[in-house]
Amino acid sequence: MIYLRYITFLFMLSLLHGCSREGGPAPVTDAGTYNQKNRGVISSASYKVKKGETLYSIAWRAGLDPEDLAKRNNISAPYTIFVGQTIKLKTTGVKSGQNVTNKHKTAKVQVKDVKKSSKKLESTSTKAYAETSPKVVAKQHTGPVKGWVWPTKGKVIKGFSNQANGNKGIDIRGSHGQKIIASAPGRVVYAGSALRGYGKLIIIKHNDDYLSAYAHNSRLRVKEKQQVAVGQHIADMGDTGTTDTRLHFEIRFKGKSVDPSKYLPAL
Repeated sequence: MIYLRYITFLFMLSLLHGCSREGGPAPVTDAGTYNQKNRGVISSASYKVKKGETLYSIAWRAGLDPEDLAKRNNISAPYTIFVGQTIKLKTTGVKSGQNVTNKHKTAKVQVKDVKKSSKKLESTSTKAYAETSPKVVAKQHTGPVKGWVWPTKGKVIKGFSNQANGNKGIDIRGSHGQKIIASAPGRVVYAGSALRGYGKLIIIKHNDDYLSAYAHNSRLRVKEKQQVAVGQHIADMGDTGTTDTRLHFEIRFKGKSVDPSKYLPAL
């Protein structure tokens, strides 16, 4: 689902930090709520990155999927872009150097291609209508997540803060190798160490509204796209990306950080 991919992509981008000097990486900022008026306002074939912009914000205003845009420009995680960098928004359909000297042969090929394209277009149009028709649109899995559990045992050494540079989750102290569990059932949408400052990180999608993140692990025990159950052992506590052994735990609702203590059961 494209909306979910945007939310996950935004979540990952919002974990990053960049510098704003000219020629350096464009700083990553919180995109906030979606503004439908800005959707698709960029119609050019390319775009030059300005100060304060992210790959996500450019993709949104160009009406493109951010992951597709990253692939088109050979930009890999953590999706850093630079002030003044030119981002390709559209691809050309004709490759240079095509051999078109044999006009009669080309004409025959074009007739065949037109027939094939017509059949493909008809099939694609039927599929697109089926996917977008209000009568057959799949129901979204949204709403509250029931039965949250604590991701590990230990003392909360740093609480949640709504301040601009505040802690976007809670930090729990423990011992190296201590078991980290899934706080709710869901699917692993990220498992890796590409996000600077978070060490070995796991992000779990619980439904189309909620995600949870588990950072600074010493070992990851699940892989991307894997379904996990509540209470399942997903990682071991560590100190990757931090100065001491701890778990940094976050819950996000539609991409926005929320206080985990309001969802977890009282101790």
